[in-house]
Amino acid sequence: MCLAVPALVVAINPQQNMATVAVDQVWVEVSLALVDEVQVGDYLLIHVGFALQKIDQAEAAATLALFAEAGLMTGA
Repeated sequence: MCLAVPALVVAINPQQNMATVAVDQVWVEVSLALVDEVQVGDYLLIHVGFALQKIDQAEAAATLALFAEAGLMTGA
């Protein structure tokens, strides 16, 4: 089973095709190689350092709330 985590894009480095994303108050760098037209403020599904796809804010919030309910995150 694979787990992809919703994350908010907070910065983009177009030269390296990377983005900085925020997940539960933790910022990480992820590759944008698999997703086109990403902008700051977008939500992405992240798995092992790669953005897999864009998702809307409502879907991201609902998924993060489920993770928090399951005890997988400190807050949503």
